[in-house]
Amino acid sequence: MGVDHHDKKHASSHREANKSVPSVVHDSHEHTHEHKHRKQIVNRLARIEGHMRATKEMTASGRDCSEILLQIAAIQKALDNAAKLLLKDHLEGCVVDAIQKGNQEQVLADLNKALNNYIR
Repeated sequence: MGVDHHDKKHASSHREANKSVPSVVHDSHEHTHEHKHRKQIVNRLARIEGHMRATKEMTASGRDCSEILLQIAAIQKALDNAAKLLLKDHLEGCVVDAIQKGNQEQVLADLNKALNNYIR
């Protein structure tokens, strides 16, 4: 059995997401420091993506509502855990780096923005 176009595209985008980028400019700061959990986060999100597709198929095929709700709860927990790991990565990398460079005010503004976006 061969690999279809979607699987090839997904595998390619997954490989691209795992590549290390030495310096990327985002909204508020330049990433020249390491994000040691980034590969784990990408892998978790890929698993969540598969879990979501499976849950969508369960729903489309008419599976029991309580089973679907259980899967949705599991996906939400997995997303929360990925977000916690990303926050840990942010604190250990971005925040420490910015503080070492004397950008405390910008760090606090960025951290507040991140928290406000996540916790609504």
